Amino acid sequence: EGSASAGSSRKRSRAPANRRPSGRERHDEKITVYVSAEELMDLEHARLVLRGEHGLAVDRGRIVREAVAVVLADLESRGDASILVRRLRGR
Repeated sequence: EGSASAGSSRKRSRAPANRRPSGRERHDEKITVYVSAEELMDLEHARLVLRGEHGLAVDRGRIVREAVAVVLADLESRGDASILVRRLRGR
């Protein structure tokens, strides 16, 4: 585990590009993510914009799940050209 061969054995078929986030349902799994005060305020601002300008009453967790689904689908479909790879590489 953790070797280059273990990483290369993971094929892109693990998460289909059309995979949808779980949405509004009970979730049994949990992760903790630490964010800066500015990132938290940006997330809260997005929540308020979604509610006020788009009529979508969603919580921050739902926004995060949707964002993760979008980024992972982009990684799956675009690989090296994905926004995630480019941002993590500093481009």
